[in-house]
Amino acid sequence: MKGTDNDPLGTLLRSKRETTRFQVLVEVAEHQPSVRQQEIAEKLGVTPQAISEYIRDLSDDGLISAEGRGRYAVTRKGIEWVLQSAEQLESYARHVRRDIIQQVAVWAALAAEDLKKGDEVGVFMKKGLLYAGKEPQAAMGVVISDVRKGSDVGVARLNGIIDHTEGSICVCKVPRIERGGSAVIEQEKLFRIVQKAEIVGAVGLEAYMALKKAGIRSDMFYGAREGVIEAAFHGLTCAILIVDSEFTDFIKRLETAGLSYAIHDLAA
Repeated sequence: MKGTDNDPLGTLLRSKRETTRFQVLVEVAEHQPSVRQQEIAEKLGVTPQAISEYIRDLSDDGLISAEGRGRYAVTRKGIEWVLQSAEQLESYARHVRRDIIQQVAVWAALAAEDLKKGDEVGVFMKKGLLYAGKEPQAAMGVVISDVRKGSDVGVARLNGIIDHTEGSICVCKVPRIERGGSAVIEQEKLFRIVQKAEIVGAVGLEAYMALKKAGIRSDMFYGAREGVIEAAFHGLTCAILIVDSEFTDFIKRLETAGLSYAIHDLAA
């Protein structure tokens, strides 16, 4: 969330008008080109007149285009604004999950050793999983039950920041089928990259087939973008093969998330 690092709410959540503009634009995108303002009004709990004003305002700002009475389409500028606003919401949700809820929630962790109810434990990340042990850590909590080493355990009253290093992502660009698809991939280069990764994802059938032809199993296909990002947040080294038409948007997503990455073009 650029420009709002010290403000987890951001512009969108501080302005009811901006929030409603965002909701209206999303509804237009979902139902375009035939948009029924009455249905949007009922869904958002406002009057049809208000929806009409919002649509006119969005049109004046170049976020939607009118194609006749009741027919609208979200412009490229509108799509970019929706994505930017969605990233603000995601960043705020992450702030709530990691900085707020952790103070009152019970966290699940793996017991690094035998533990007793009431033991004060240090909580740390290892290989993408949360562990609790008696050695002091930057984040400390209290065990809620007796547990044996290797079992899952609840940790309450977590204080501090869980100390871990975020993983990096190797982003491997695969050409679309009209430019050769999986048939033009440098397999030796693919092997060198993927063998260092703990998690491997594929976006696009061409990417999936590039891995399959190389005898490499993809850990993620459906939801691979977000899965790889979440794995990297948890400290895992990842590789994702992504068809070139999806490449630019994914790189923007990584920039927003603040994760480190390296780009590789696999086309021979």
